[in-house]
Amino acid sequence: MKRALHGFVAALLVLALPAAQAAEAVKIGCVAPLTGPQAHLGKDIENGCRLAIDEVNSAAPTLGGRPVRFDLLVEDDQADPKTATVVAQKLVDNGVKGVVGHLNSGASIPASRIYAEAGIPQVSPGSTNITYTRQGFKTTYRVMANDAQQGKVLGQYAVKLGKRVAVVDDRTAYGQGLVDEVVKAVQASGGEVVGREFTTDKSTDFLAILTSLKAKRPDVVVYGGMDPQAAPMARQMKTLGLKATLLGGDGMQSAEFIRLAGPASEGVVGSSPGLPLDKMPGGVSFARKFTARFGKIQIYAPFAYDATRAVVAAMQKADSPEPAKYLPALATISVDGVIGPIRFDEYGDLKDGPVTLYQVRSGTWVPLETVGGPQPK
Repeated sequence: MKRALHGFVAALLVLALPAAQAAEAVKIGCVAPLTGPQAHLGKDIENGCRLAIDEVNSAAPTLGGRPVRFDLLVEDDQADPKTATVVAQKLVDNGVKGVVGHLNSGASIPASRIYAEAGIPQVSPGSTNITYTRQGFKTTYRVMANDAQQGKVLGQYAVKLGKRVAVVDDRTAYGQGLVDEVVKAVQASGGEVVGREFTTDKSTDFLAILTSLKAKRPDVVVYGGMDPQAAPMARQMKTLGLKATLLGGDGMQSAEFIRLAGPASEGVVGSSPGLPLDKMPGGVSFARKFTARFGKIQIYAPFAYDATRAVVAAMQKADSPEPAKYLPALATISVDGVIGPIRFDEYGDLKDGPVTLYQVRSGTWVPLETVGGPQPK
C-alpha cells in the first residue's frame, strides 16, 4: 500500500512539473538612464520595477486561466531623446506587453509615439512635462503630478521667500517645461522674474550665468533640471556669494544632490510630486523592503513600483496580457498603491496628485508642506 501511495505521489509530481514549466512569459519593459550622470535615478526606477515584478511572480499569477511569469526587459535610454526612440523600438520588437518608463520627459515624449503606434501602454514613473499626456495617445500614463501642478507650487513658494525671482533651466523638455510653469505662477502671485538664463543637462560650470544673475539681486533662484547640475550650481552660488535661496523640482530633490552639493545643499528647497515617503500609505513597508535589498531610495522607486503594479493589475482585471484587451482596464484602474490611490484622468495623468516641498536641514531633506492630494497624517 505504501509503495503504491509513493508511486501515486511521484506520478502527480511528474505531471505537475510540465505545468510549472509551461508558465507563459509576459514581457514588461523598463526604461531609464542607466549610464551617465543620471544613472543613480535610473537604477532607482529599475529596482522599483524589479521589486514589483518579483513580488507578483512569487504569488504564482495566472491570466486567462493559464500560469504566467512576468519578465522584466530593462533598457538604458541614457536620458537622450534619440536613444530613447531606439530602445523603445527594440522593446516593441521584443514583444513587450507594457512599458514602465521613461524617467526624462525629453525621452518619454518621442518614445511615446512608438509605443502608441504599437498599441503598447506606457506608464511613466517620472516624466512630468504636460505635453507627454496631451498628444492624443491612448497609451500614455504617469503616476506623479505634472509640471503644471509642480511649477505652480514652486512659483508660489518662491514668491513667499522674496518677490525678485530668477530662473534657470537646462533646455530639456522637463527643465524648460517646469520653469515655464514656475514663471507663470511667480507672475500670477505678484512676483517679478528678474532674469532667465539657460544651460544644458551636461554642463557643470555655471559661474557666468550666476554672475549675471547676481547683478540682478534675486531673492530666489529656481532651477529646472536634474541633480548632477543642481549640485555644482548650489556650490557655485556659495562661491560667488549669491545669497538667494536655490529652489528646484523633483530632478534635484534626491539623496544624491545632498551628497554632491555637500554643505552648499543646506537651506536648498526642492519640490517633489507625491507625499513624503514616510507619509505614503505604503511608504514605510516599501522602504523597509526596498532598502534591505537595494539600499537607499533616491526619488522614483515607489513610483516605478506602483507603475508596474498598475500595469499588472490592469492585466489581471482584463484577465489578459494583450494590450488591446487590458488597455481599457488601465484607463479605469483604481488601486491602492504605495504612493496612494492610483487612478487616471482622461489624459492619463494621476488624479489628485500631491506635491511636497522639502528643505535641506542638517544634511537631510525635511518636508515643509504638501499641496494637493490626500494630506499626510
